[in-house]
Amino acid sequence: MDLIVEHLTFLRENYPLEKYLLGAGVAAVTIYFYRRYVEGGQFRKDHVKMDGKVVIITGANTGIGKETALDLARRNAKIYLACRDFKRCEAARLEIIEKTGNTQIFNRHLDLSTLKSVREFAEEFSQEEQRLDVLINNAGVFYLPHSMTEDGCEFHMHVNHLGHFLLTHLLLDHLKKAPQGRIVNVSSLGYTSAKIEKDNLHLLKPNSFSKFKAYANSKLAQILTTQRLAKELEGTNVTVNSLHPGGIQTEIARNVKIPKILLWTIFPIFGFLMGKSVKSGAQTTICCAVDPDLATVSGQYFSDCKVVKFEKLKRQARDQEINDYVWEESIRLAKIPSDFKYK
Repeated sequence: MDLIVEHLTFLRENYPLEKYLLGAGVAAVTIYFYRRYVEGGQFRKDHVKMDGKVVIITGANTGIGKETALDLARRNAKIYLACRDFKRCEAARLEIIEKTGNTQIFNRHLDLSTLKSVREFAEEFSQEEQRLDVLINNAGVFYLPHSMTEDGCEFHMHVNHLGHFLLTHLLLDHLKKAPQGRIVNVSSLGYTSAKIEKDNLHLLKPNSFSKFKAYANSKLAQILTTQRLAKELEGTNVTVNSLHPGGIQTEIARNVKIPKILLWTIFPIFGFLMGKSVKSGAQTTICCAVDPDLATVSGQYFSDCKVVKFEKLKRQARDQEINDYVWEESIRLAKIPSDFKYK
């Protein structure tokens, strides 16, 4: 017994509990501030409401699309969830209503991989609403094998860019009828890996296709056409901006084949160290859709709720020749009339 008491006394005197508590406290504070840094910019204007405003969000049944819908529903917006999977969208709609108490949430079918579906969605919406305040082009696909859509476009480029491009044009008159219409294009930092070639937009040349490159090219196309559309809309009440939401673990990466051992070990660690929460990932989208201070800001690329200066963008995002090419090809593929009126 005396030996045990002696040993405990030795430990208390040489390894005081206070040191361990201090070390644990320092570690906890460090982790807290590190996670705050990783989570990135936050839109904190919770007082801004959207009573009476009509919003469309594509791909709103999961991920940052659903998180954006939850936030805007709490601000009393009337929201149309535009999704390919009707059942999953309905489940999301009911969840949003339950969590926010906002019953002005609607489920509408939209398949961005076919221009026919885009036109049908726009026609149905036009029969229901006279105006549109905010269009959030959020839906996207990632890391799929090469394929061409029935409209003659590479699949990533069609879903992520071309479908939204047509949808935006079809709804521009509705956006102009709003006091201040906004178009928000959810792009990605992945655009930095893009390489769009004039004679190979659909990556049909031998050895030119990779799953990530196809995704990156579609995200670059969103940024380029955002810049051009902003110029076309100068002098109107409609703004258009693109953004990078941040690195987030969402369902968009469901097609990436990852060994289970990595899913159970490395990826959770990587997600904790580098990944944003879904809520944080939606903040820049919410900012661009809601912030009153951005009422006249257009043609910009945002990250962490802040504008990224044009000169900081990667080369192809500043290449006017590529910009013109992507715009002209998008107009052709989406079958936008040559006499389309932007103003």
